[in-house]
Amino acid sequence: MTRISVKVDGTTYEDEVEPRLLLVHYLRDRLGLTGTPIGCDTSNCGACTVDLDGETVKSCSVLAVQVDGSEVTTIQGLARDGEWHPLQKAFHERHALQCGYCTPGMIMAARDLLRENPDPAPREVREALEGNLCRCTGYQNIVRAVLAASATSGQEVAP
Repeated sequence: MTRISVKVDGTTYEDEVEPRLLLVHYLRDRLGLTGTPIGCDTSNCGACTVDLDGETVKSCSVLAVQVDGSEVTTIQGLARDGEWHPLQKAFHERHALQCGYCTPGMIMAARDLLRENPDPAPREVREALEGNLCRCTGYQNIVRAVLAASATSGQEVAP
C-alpha cells in the first residue's frame, strides 16, 4: 500500500492505496464520486475525463499513486454554490446528451478547450472532442452546447 494525499473537488483526501489502483476506481469506489463513469478502461472513449492539475486526463489511464500531491476536478466539482457550471447548463438546455454516459467526459474536455480558446469555431470544438466518443448522438447538439457556453457573457466558463 502507498500513502497519497490528493485534493479532489476542493477537499483534501489522505489515503492508503494499492499501487495498481486506477484513478477512476479511486474516485468512484473510495471517494464515492460516481459522476466520473468507467467507460472502456482503455482510454479510448473519454467518458472518465477529469482535470488533473489544470490538464484533462482520462482517469482510466492514470494510477491513483500518480496523483499524490495533485489537484483533481471531476464533473461533480464544477458546480459552485448549487449553481451548474455554464457548460453543464448549456448541455442541459441544448439537449446535448441522450443516455448521458459520455456527458461528464465531454464537458470536462470542452472545459479544457474553452480555457485555451474561449471563442472556438465549430470545427475546433469537433477537433477538441475527438478523444471523446458518444454512441447515442451525432454530436451536433454537443457542439451547439459548447458554442453556447463559449458565448456566455459575464460568466467564467473555465474556472
